[in-house]
Amino acid sequence: MPLLSVDDLTVTFRGGHGRPPTRAVDGVSFQVDAGRVTGLVGESGCGKSVTALALMGLLPGKGVDRGGSAVLDVGAGSEFVASGPVDLLGLGPGALRDLRGSRIAMIFQDPLSSLNPVVPIGVQVTEILERHRGLRGAPARKEAADLLDRVGIPDPTRRLKEYPHQLSGGMRQRALIAMAVACAPRLLIADEPTTALDVTIQAQILELLKELVDQEGTALLMITHDLGVVAGLCEQVNVLYAGRVVESAGRRELFAHPTHPYAHGLLGSIPRLDAPRGDPLHPIRGSINDRIAWQDGCAFAPRCDFYDEECLEGPPALTEPRRPDHRVRCVHPVLDTTAEEVTA
Repeated sequence: MPLLSVDDLTVTFRGGHGRPPTRAVDGVSFQVDAGRVTGLVGESGCGKSVTALALMGLLPGKGVDRGGSAVLDVGAGSEFVASGPVDLLGLGPGALRDLRGSRIAMIFQDPLSSLNPVVPIGVQVTEILERHRGLRGAPARKEAADLLDRVGIPDPTRRLKEYPHQLSGGMRQRALIAMAVACAPRLLIADEPTTALDVTIQAQILELLKELVDQEGTALLMITHDLGVVAGLCEQVNVLYAGRVVESAGRRELFAHPTHPYAHGLLGSIPRLDAPRGDPLHPIRGSINDRIAWQDGCAFAPRCDFYDEECLEGPPALTEPRRPDHRVRCVHPVLDTTAEEVTA
């Protein structure tokens, strides 16, 4: 049984002042296994972060409609949560407060805006230990210093007294990771954790996340648009477009045989160091806003090189045209292209 099973998740933001509602997540389904890394990949605006916020229970209480289910095996129960599998979408505020930080945690995209700018780092780490592990005073401060040291922050005892603006971008991201893993959560969600970091710090952060998964058996849901991160970290990949999963496969299978035209285009637009000098890039034409509603056909049709009238005959279903563990939502899957041909 997977640790997290998301089935037909929908998130709709109600329109106001005569505006129509916006379906940000439109029937997303995927699974995350313990001790494995699962990726959600796609351009900005495809629904990745909204999916994560829905799982964490951090969407606004008003003006938002959620549907589907997200069943998480929380293990032992607590005051507000029963043991075993629970549906995150059906929990009340008390139960979600019990789970956030202890059983499910999230590393946000921008550490500077995620951390409280007027509270020292040590206080922000120890309040998690107080809330979920009952540690206070000197034991809490020692555990907080140990957490900062574990994520590679030098001189952790001194850093506990510093404010977020006194830390570098990489150290702020490490502090967020320390807060997220303070209670050894069963599920860790990382929302673009390497954005705005230089490549050296990116590599260090990814290596740290990989070690946490290997050592603790934590399930990691990696949200990113960086296919380099996917290649180095994820084991199972779900490609999102316009709020739906359009391709789902193992990492090696996806990179070797991208089958949906969107995934095909994402891989084809990656610059290569071994390409001839002056060789042009091959981006996907248009933008994420150039789409149609899924009920009218394939949302990617306006940008697709394989488009024809059949693409507008209703929403395509997820099928397995290549192999049983490789699902694609397309009526014209790309079946005869290898990774070398895609990036040539």
